[in-house]
Amino acid sequence: MMAWILLVLLLIAAAFGVLGLVVKATIFVVLTIVMSTIVLAYIAYALVKRQARKLADELDRRLQPPSQPPTQDFRY
Repeated sequence: MMAWILLVLLLIAAAFGVLGLVVKATIFVVLTIVMSTIVLAYIAYALVKRQARKLADELDRRLQPPSQPPTQDFRY
């Protein structure tokens, strides 16, 4: 059903001689949506990568033995 509506709209645009303008506007809108999606996906990827790196560094720090022995023995 939607394809028929689009076809009718394209035929009307062609009849009035503004088909080129309609195609250019459609390309502009589609490319804007695609580029926005790509930029947002890259930002999300960078944020997830940064958080993963921070988590890995924190785990490495926690798993390393202390560099100096404790100054007091609390076992007694």
